Amino acid sequence: MRPEEVLERLKTQRIETPSWGYGNSGTRFKTFPAPGAARNVWEKIEDAAEVHRLTGIAPSIALHIPWDRTEDWERLKRFAEERGLRIGAINPNLFQEEEYKLGSLAHPDRKVRDKAVAHVLECIEIMRATGSRDLSLWLADGTNYAGQDHLRARKHRLREALERVYAALPAHGRLLLEYKFFEPGFYFTDLSDWGTAYAHCLGLGERAQVLVDLGHHAQATNIEAIVAFLLDEGRLGGFHFNARRYADDDLIVGTTNPFELFCIYTELVQAEEDPDPEVRRTAQEVAYMIDQSHNIEPKLEAMLYSVLNCQEAYAKALLVDYVALHQAQAQGAVLEAHRILMEGFRADVRPLLREFREGLGLPVDPIQAHRNSGYLQRVSAERGTASAGGGFPS
Repeated sequence: MRPEEVLERLKTQRIETPSWGYGNSGTRFKTFPAPGAARNVWEKIEDAAEVHRLTGIAPSIALHIPWDRTEDWERLKRFAEERGLRIGAINPNLFQEEEYKLGSLAHPDRKVRDKAVAHVLECIEIMRATGSRDLSLWLADGTNYAGQDHLRARKHRLREALERVYAALPAHGRLLLEYKFFEPGFYFTDLSDWGTAYAHCLGLGERAQVLVDLGHHAQATNIEAIVAFLLDEGRLGGFHFNARRYADDDLIVGTTNPFELFCIYTELVQAEEDPDPEVRRTAQEVAYMIDQSHNIEPKLEAMLYSVLNCQEAYAKALLVDYVALHQAQAQGAVLEAHRILMEGFRADVRPLLREFREGLGLPVDPIQAHRNSGYLQRVSAERGTASAGGGFPS
């Protein structure tokens, strides 16, 4: 793709940032309060707007309920719109209530399952009030010991609950079903891999799609192969971008394995140009979302790195000569195909991204612009340092 074409495609890129990435958060051992960290959903929106102002490609913010609950959703929607943002995915919390010790949607007790479903239905009403398209659903449901629960019975309970949720979606809404290899259940997880999530989505309907979190896989899993399969099946709904070294660390995306991120984007770019209109449609509707908790690093700066790393990976993927690549693949030219792919990965896209930002009147160096803006100093003075003692957002 020619540089001028890349510049046009970069204008279409959108990355959604998460509200929980702007507040205090930590590990299960300790939360280290950060000066100026957002204390409520209003301040989270202000921080997300600052990231969008500096990058130009982060125009939406995902919410987590009840952490971001408010009494006036119309007012919150207007507040976001006035700052150039829209409300993105709504994320129910199904892991912090006392009753959820043995699960939520798959819990053995019908009363607990009903409570969990009621909370998700509340989130669907929030989707309606805010104009959100996506319900992003992750469960902590699982078991710790062999024999602790009936595994097929858990599957049936979960499917029944998901059917109730799916039936309540607004006409424009989608259910994005996330999976996780392990944690907090260390023996069995009800949604443990993409195949399990995919099977449930097939059982629910076309508007149930799989959400791929980069940190939720076994070591050495080929995530781009999962992405390719789901794209071809029309079931890739979205991403939670982050990175990890061992387990699910929620590190800044592209920091531990930038080549993996690049390869994922090459699959997405190819799908955007696929001759099959259904594959193209799936690729065009993918939700690109960050899912990170910044525990020791400056929060806005970390979010900027996350968004910019996705932008760089996308730019590199757009520069790959896919015509030559596909020819080499068809001829069985193993190393030539690999070389062509690596040419894209090794490309220095910094001049191209500078040109892109200059063309849109954006800061050439968004991170340095943030440091020089005085924004963090101002909000630190206004907000102070909120105390926090646990491992979850305050």
